[in-house]
Amino acid sequence: MKDLIILIKGGGEMASGVVLRLVRSGFRVCITEIPEPLAVRRGVSFCEAVFAGRTEVEGLVGRRVSGKEEIQRCWENGEAPVLIDPGCAIRKVLSPDVLIDAILAKRNTGTALSDAPLVIGLGPGFCAGRDVHVVIETNRGHRLGRVIEEGEAEPDTGIPGDVGGHTWERVLRAPAGGRFQGMKKIGDRVAKGEVVAKVGGVPLETRISGVLRGILHDGLTAEPNMKVGDVDPRAAPENCLTVSEKARAIAGGVLEAVMRKYNQ
Repeated sequence: MKDLIILIKGGGEMASGVVLRLVRSGFRVCITEIPEPLAVRRGVSFCEAVFAGRTEVEGLVGRRVSGKEEIQRCWENGEAPVLIDPGCAIRKVLSPDVLIDAILAKRNTGTALSDAPLVIGLGPGFCAGRDVHVVIETNRGHRLGRVIEEGEAEPDTGIPGDVGGHTWERVLRAPAGGRFQGMKKIGDRVAKGEVVAKVGGVPLETRISGVLRGILHDGLTAEPNMKVGDVDPRAAPENCLTVSEKARAIAGGVLEAVMRKYNQ
């Protein structure tokens, strides 16, 4: 199974937890991304390599690449290649054994059963047996990380998961549309009512105190009410740079699905 190629669409927080688990399990993984990723938990997201060229999540290096040769070089060096390829054209070049849609758009943006021998969709928006072979449950609760071989994941509730007794209050949303300018960095302690960023010149204040676990990359354009940050009320800075329990559970479901298919 060490020769399997796994292509994953998306390099955000949940996708990166999956990448970390798969690479550490011995698989060759390639990530595709859009030119301006909107992830906020950038300390644990391989998509940060799009901006920086290189990033690191729990010791695993993610490196921006431009094509097949550089992808191969990353694999030889034990790294995770990150390719700017919004249309996932590299699929036809790599012919992956597994394709994972980890965009978490809550809808299918173009993934099909025919994309690979095993196609996996994370969260709502996919139907196992129609769009993908299996779906992985992403909703917090008893079913988180479950491998679904028939049907769909639970629908999006629109309510952020409870962290330290807080749900919607911990999420930072753009007060207006426009250019995003961060005034704090990931890992900083923040107080309730403190200004942490400006969007189109409009100040963005926190609703709770804690640690800034995530914040949008500077210079990107934010739409009104778009998620642009995340405050962790548990106030543990080390949590900002380690994969969450939710991402690990989802990654476990993905690994189970891959092993079911190929460990026979």
